[in-house]
Amino acid sequence: MKSFKLLFLAVFALLAHTTTAQTTAKAKGPATEQVQLKTSAVCDMCKTRLEKAMAYEKGVQAAVLDVPTQVLTVTYRSDKTTPAALRTAVQKTGYDADSEPAEARAYDRLPDCCKKTNAVH
Repeated sequence: MKSFKLLFLAVFALLAHTTTAQTTAKAKGPATEQVQLKTSAVCDMCKTRLEKAMAYEKGVQAAVLDVPTQVLTVTYRSDKTTPAALRTAVQKTGYDADSEPAEARAYDRLPDCCKKTNAVH
């Protein structure tokens, strides 16, 4: 009976150690970074369009546009993408990114309310 208890305790200790080791290994992941991009976005439609476009970019974990300040904050994995690639993605969506102008064809496809030349804005 003693040997059965010792065997049971040994197996239990081994399983507990294995579970802890696996949990620790999963906790380590690639580091994320944040970049803030000044855009030409002007409304909630722009917010939706930019956040959705960023969701399709490789390595992007989250993207949030603050409409009043026009700042897009992107959380991304640095091993998958770069700030330059994210700026290019914003430009291809039709918006300025920092000092870089929007891609002309993408800008032309934006609804009138989203264009920076709209008199309402």
